[in-house]
Amino acid sequence: MLLLALETATDAASVALLRGGELVAARTLRTDRPASEALLPEILALLGEHGLPPAALDALAVSIGPGSFTGLRVGVATAKGLAFGAGRRVAAVPTLAALAAGQGAEIVAAVLDARRGEVYAAAHRTVDPLAPPLWGPCVLDPAALSARLEPGWLVAGTGVPLVTQAVRARFGTAVELVGPPRAQPDAVAVGRLGGRLLDAGEGVAAAELAPHYVRRAEAEVRRGGASGGF
Repeated sequence: MLLLALETATDAASVALLRGGELVAARTLRTDRPASEALLPEILALLGEHGLPPAALDALAVSIGPGSFTGLRVGVATAKGLAFGAGRRVAAVPTLAALAAGQGAEIVAAVLDARRGEVYAAAHRTVDPLAPPLWGPCVLDPAALSARLEPGWLVAGTGVPLVTQAVRARFGTAVELVGPPRAQPDAVAVGRLGGRLLDAGEGVAAAELAPHYVRRAEAEVRRGGASGGF
């Protein structure tokens, strides 16, 4: 199976091409251009390097959140367009599961900076990141996150700088903290988890694909008055 994977939930957006679960090539998007401008050209360049048209793809995988509202919309819309055009199914991969995968600890609390002093968070057993999380995904402040942790867990992701003080105050060194660049979601992890979903028959049609924001969109916030996304 030739699979294209997209990860656009964070500023470090990336794309990857995998065949049979093995990495063929990957690219990280330039941060000086918005994903809305850079994503499709990077995809076409990646495919072009290997002499592949989009129609050659057997399937797609995309990170569906939580994360940047704008990034998620761009990634999902791009995956929809490519899937519609080629008549392919898509694997919808939870972003925090992709972040937790391969971090080298039994239980990982994956955290992404949600701005406004909060993080998107979920706790995953890394033996099977696609299994239902122990808790989450949810939006937590550093103190609330610390209250959900246990000694021996790993906290990983772009939200680590925000929660370090609270975690250290509660656990000392009994909880390990790993931030970027080692710990951040990427298209390779999305592709590998997506391949597992597709092999299990859990792909979705392009029309059914939707981001999982966790937090309400900013337009809804202005109307209703609760915390919004970014």
